[in-house]
Amino acid sequence: MELSDRTLSMLKNFGSINPNLVVNEGNKLKTISVARNVFADVTVDESFPTKFGIYDLNEFLSVLNLVEKPNFRFEEDYVLISDSVGRSQIKYFFSDPEMLTTPTKDLVMPECEVNFVLDTRTLSSLKSAASALGHDEIAISPSNGAINLKVTDMKNATSNSFSVDVSGSYQEGVDFNFILNVNNLKMVNEDFDVGISSKLISHFKSQQSALEYFIALEKSSTYGA
Repeated sequence: MELSDRTLSMLKNFGSINPNLVVNEGNKLKTISVARNVFADVTVDESFPTKFGIYDLNEFLSVLNLVEKPNFRFEEDYVLISDSVGRSQIKYFFSDPEMLTTPTKDLVMPECEVNFVLDTRTLSSLKSAASALGHDEIAISPSNGAINLKVTDMKNATSNSFSVDVSGSYQEGVDFNFILNVNNLKMVNEDFDVGISSKLISHFKSQQSALEYFIALEKSSTYGA
């Protein structure tokens, strides 16, 4: 069994959310942050033959660089990783899934009052602005029929800020100010349909692949009166 570049890219992305990973039998990968405020799941091309746990996903990915075109043979307690001609081989032992931080069930997204599209370029601009300004919050609010995304310091009314308007939908006449922590935006470079619920949860669904992220909003978020 080989892993596609796409799957390896997703494993790297999941490693930025949580170094632990439990892979279940089948073609769905899921992870959740230690703080349980970021959840992600993706459908990949490969179908894994068994359930196994990886304690340090970033270490596991580094190990793969030791062989060219790694091929995987899954055993009960470990996986054998060999190169394309079988000269080099790595025996990598699994971790007990019960000892790892992993999602226990799928998330069901509540009704979303606010919806918009967040493309790769806009997401990159927001992250760059947060880094340049030293802020870690994005405020999401109505803006004359559009939706305003502002990188700012909500605790300082005179702080420098960066904002961009995107098209979206929301109930007319209802005010809101949803706050996302930039550090939780660990998405890959794809375009996302975004839905935000007043129950303080957001949903990022990729337009390019079967990939979803669920990210908790900050408790300072407000919706309605």
